[in-house]
Amino acid sequence: MTRAWVLHPDITSDRTRRAAEPALAEAVALAAALPGLEVIGHDVVRLPKPQPGALFGSGKIEELESAFKAQEIELVLIDGPVTPVQQRNLEKAWGVKLLDRTGLILEIFSDRAATREGVLQVEMAALSYQRTRLVRAWTHLERQRGGLGFVGGPGETQIEADRRAIDDQLVRLRRQLEKVVKTRGLHRAARAKVPYPIVALVGYTNAGKSTLFNRLTGAEVMAKDMLFATLDPTMRAVKLPDGPDVILSDTVGFISDLPTELVAAFRATLEEVLAADLILHVRDISHDETEEQAQDVRDILTSLGVADKTPMIEVWNKTDAMPDEDREAVLARAARDDAVFATSALTGDGLEALLDAVNVRLEGDRREEVLHLGFEDGRKRAWLFDKAVVEEETQDETGYTLKVRWSAKDARKFETL
Repeated sequence: MTRAWVLHPDITSDRTRRAAEPALAEAVALAAALPGLEVIGHDVVRLPKPQPGALFGSGKIEELESAFKAQEIELVLIDGPVTPVQQRNLEKAWGVKLLDRTGLILEIFSDRAATREGVLQVEMAALSYQRTRLVRAWTHLERQRGGLGFVGGPGETQIEADRRAIDDQLVRLRRQLEKVVKTRGLHRAARAKVPYPIVALVGYTNAGKSTLFNRLTGAEVMAKDMLFATLDPTMRAVKLPDGPDVILSDTVGFISDLPTELVAAFRATLEEVLAADLILHVRDISHDETEEQAQDVRDILTSLGVADKTPMIEVWNKTDAMPDEDREAVLARAARDDAVFATSALTGDGLEALLDAVNVRLEGDRREEVLHLGFEDGRKRAWLFDKAVVEEETQDETGYTLKVRWSAKDARKFETL
């Protein structure tokens, strides 16, 4: 096990900063999500402003160096951005390996990615990140290689050669990813021909999406009390009670300050959300920062362009983790809002009402109607049975009389047949 220490720089001049203690707790949870790490200690370091050369002041650097040596720390995780120069100077001062927030999230993603697409996306994000680290990060990269030909010339510095190698690799990965994305597009087009609506689960990481997914589908997707337990999107068919078959999609969890490299890389994964007919925004309502987490998710959905286009239901999950008094208050608040449902994916509480609401959102209110079809309308009759809306059928010499129970959406579709 690698002995690690987590630091959260609380920069007091930054008015938009998150509350320090919850942010540190999330950073420790991120570190715990990476196998092989043992978090020995953690601290909030308050700073008026970051120092350009080493992030922290010299006194704090010496104080932390003593703590790291006493505890035999091998890796320091800094919950925030660290420039290449700051990283080099801190590693030299402390004699340890250092990772910033982006580097840590990339490590977790590279450990978890399972599908070909996920692996390619992580590799691309990691290379984009490494490319920024080349700038004045290591002095040996500034040395020049000899020029070509008899005259020589200035040649190419090692940093330029490394950057070019990364760019070449990024081009190769992008081409491979385009093929995978094209295949996903074909699968999506094939699903579009099957009249199954898509319901996408989105939410902050560790909000309980995979537990809810498993409860509704009977699947066994990895569901742990751990950040980023799900990376690759998983899709399953679900039969709604008294409603249609739907495709349920479990997606990667969001997080505040998600590195820009990862937002770009995982845009393809989030295409399932773009194609959804309904979004279930799963929230850990028992978390102290549930409102801030929900806003982070809304911001990312807005950046993807789905916030206003796709209907959304908020699922206030993990009510089982709340004290009785708080749970009653949450249930009362949810009951007053048609777009909010309080649930526990772990115990199943509230899921029946949620599924009824999903059904209504997708299908509208269902009504009974009597139709008469001639014998020549075999295609229409087959469509009605295929949609499972026929409740009763009789036949006479003129054709079929069918009692159907369907939505306005089904009725409009039937008219076009």
